Amino acid sequence: MQQMIWIAAGAIFGANARYLVGQWAARTLGTGFPYGTLIVNIAGSFLLGLIVILTTERLAVSTEVRLMLTVGFLGAFTTFSSFSVETLFLLRDGSLGLALANVLAN
Repeated sequence: MQQMIWIAAGAIFGANARYLVGQWAARTLGTGFPYGTLIVNIAGSFLLGLIVILTTERLAVSTEVRLMLTVGFLGAFTTFSSFSVETLFLLRDGSLGLALANVLAN
């Protein structure tokens, strides 16, 4: 039960971080392509690898903290469902090239 609380705490911050990155990307880069989702998925994948290496090989970190960062924060930060829906929207709107680019980039 305690581990689930740590995961939930990380998820609160991860979900809000994803929302903020999405808002920033839409304002800065436009809404014609789902840049926010691409950014969080790339950053999240990189951070997951970095955190796993650091917390298993270099730093003494509790299991709870590792779960909070990886399953909680990064699990909520990255998203496959948004990627899927945004790709379908691009296809629906006739943007086959952008849909393909989104699939390849993610």
